[in-house]
Amino acid sequence: MIAILDYGVGNLRSVYHSFEAVATPLGIQVDIVDHPTDFTRWQAVVLPGQGAFGDSADNLRRQGFVEPLLESVDAGLPLLGICVGMQLLFDESEEMGQHEGLHLIPGRVRRFPAAMPDPARPGHLLRVPQIGWNQLHRRQDDRLLDGVSDGAYAYFAHSYYCDAADPSAVLAYTDYGIDYPSIVRYRNAWGIQPHPEKSHTVGLHILGNFMKMVTEGSETGDWGLGSVAPDSQSPIPNP
Repeated sequence: MIAILDYGVGNLRSVYHSFEAVATPLGIQVDIVDHPTDFTRWQAVVLPGQGAFGDSADNLRRQGFVEPLLESVDAGLPLLGICVGMQLLFDESEEMGQHEGLHLIPGRVRRFPAAMPDPARPGHLLRVPQIGWNQLHRRQDDRLLDGVSDGAYAYFAHSYYCDAADPSAVLAYTDYGIDYPSIVRYRNAWGIQPHPEKSHTVGLHILGNFMKMVTEGSETGDWGLGSVAPDSQSPIPNP
């Protein structure tokens, strides 16, 4: 079973429907959880997010999610942060002030630099926020990325990026004026910056990888970095 946290963010339903689309053929139950509880009752937790970092962090704390969530992750429960949910995994954000994150991945969230040249349009600048399709450049292997090709396209919409303090936490990066981490992992916490629900087969494939990984590893607690052999009968969409 997979738990998706409902703490008042905007893209909850679209994320839920994306998980359901992949979970149903895999026989995995997906629950929306709108109150603090012992999350180890599930095999993994998903932290979605949309909007401002500070508002999202305040909602998590005000509704009492932070303590049980951190306790569950500390106990070994896999956690996947999506979009702003990925940013919340880091130590802090500079978005509209200074805001404390969950301290699960070392680093901070920064705004894209001003006046970044647009390589596709000489004499023009890249727009912030970044909105649209961009590439995922793989930096290291992880089961979350099994079957996702280097350079695959995903859909982004954000003005702030995660600046990881530990380069080993970066699974993939994206180039938007700068190279920044777009998919990360630190211990049993993963994060993806692009919108999986808008990234078509690539997004669904990543969500399917996460669900297969946590259900197969739930008995052993092994979320190893190695790739697995492709399953020719797998219902996970190919990117």
